[in-house]
Amino acid sequence: MNNSVKTDDVIFNFFKQICDEKDDQKCVELGNNWIKAMETNLSNMESNLDEKDKIKHKEDIQNNRNHLNSLKGKNSSEWREYATKCMVEIMDNKV
Repeated sequence: MNNSVKTDDVIFNFFKQICDEKDDQKCVELGNNWIKAMETNLSNMESNLDEKDKIKHKEDIQNNRNHLNSLKGKNSSEWREYATKCMVEIMDNKV
């Protein structure tokens, strides 16, 4: 039996927490925490790339930054909708 925690499961559970949060302010805080965590991860990944790979992945990195920026300012309903879409996408891509 495989007891390892899968990244998709962690992400799914985080988005489920956003969807299940009844307090609108806490829901938005969870969403904003998601943005901060992903910005940190993106910066860490970028800093670990050599110059050749930074150039190769520059557009993807910028697209990810743009996506994160587009999430800023969402209200609780928008966060729940986004989280639901992400959960569906994770389930659709499960092997």
